Amino acid sequence: MINNRRTPKRVTIADVAREAGLSPTTVSHSLNGIGQVDPRTRQHVKDVAARLKYRPSVRAQRLRTGRSHAIALLSSMPAAVSAGESQLGFFTELAMGLARRALLSGYVLVLAPPMDQCDPLSLMDIDGAILLEPAPDDLIAQELDERAVPYVTVGGEPGPNNIDLQHAAAADLLLSHLYASGARRPGLILGASGRASQRSFHERYLAAAQAQGFTPVVAMAAEEEGEAAGQQAAARLLAAHPELDALCVPIDTFASGALHAIEAAGLSVPGDLLLTTRHDGVRARMCHPPLTAVNLHLDAVSSVAVQRLLQILGHEIKDPLLDLPVPDLVARLSTGA
Repeated sequence: MINNRRTPKRVTIADVAREAGLSPTTVSHSLNGIGQVDPRTRQHVKDVAARLKYRPSVRAQRLRTGRSHAIALLSSMPAAVSAGESQLGFFTELAMGLARRALLSGYVLVLAPPMDQCDPLSLMDIDGAILLEPAPDDLIAQELDERAVPYVTVGGEPGPNNIDLQHAAAADLLLSHLYASGARRPGLILGASGRASQRSFHERYLAAAQAQGFTPVVAMAAEEEGEAAGQQAAARLLAAHPELDALCVPIDTFASGALHAIEAAGLSVPGDLLLTTRHDGVRARMCHPPLTAVNLHLDAVSSVAVQRLLQILGHEIKDPLLDLPVPDLVARLSTGA
């Protein structure tokens, strides 16, 4: 079937100039707020452009300024833990806040989901990037450095260009809540990547063990294996340490896997074991029972990350950078709440 619908003709600078009776240069200067143009002429041009429904060409602006007005969200975290089967994990939830803030600032967000054997940067025309929870010696961070692409990190190593996810505060919230809920022999399941969040949880857990007098029981799981790795790690801990009465599992994909292992062992949550995770996201809310977690205030994190990146890109930020709220505990049935 032949489509006879005509494609509407794009209104150009030349069309506006012809209608306004001015030169294309005067029209361009008027619309872009540059050059010495009489205010009445500038307003006349804007009125004509609005009447003709003129829209500036993003491609032309890119050629003129050398900027794409696009930023990317990147992460080396495997999709199995950053998104999971639902594709609605930590990575994509953060992306929504970043996309809104970027648009309000005149940028679009390019989403590059973690993928093996693929170099997303080779396909992108971006001005800067936001890198989520980089691993030690992160390959994406190295690639950004080699390509001289400005970037900020979220939840990475402390520094002026890192947006702090307050890992230690989140860990202390969960561990103190477990103790207050009656747990005396909690175990810990971590990702083996060595990311800052996992190291911080490990450090705070060991400090809690010393302060409260319990023996540390820690298992590591491979991030790329996702929920199955969390289930296997929990099964090993429960078999080797039947005295455990709680599990703290910062990666929510591992936490849902741990829940399966607990059920397979004939135990219940919260009757036999308490269970917590870090990110108060879709997975924590949809588990049965729902998991006690931490509100990391991702909307505020998104705003600060975009603002900081725009500062690095040379933009003047009128509003001061927000102070990130302290993480809040969200107590649910998995700890008896």
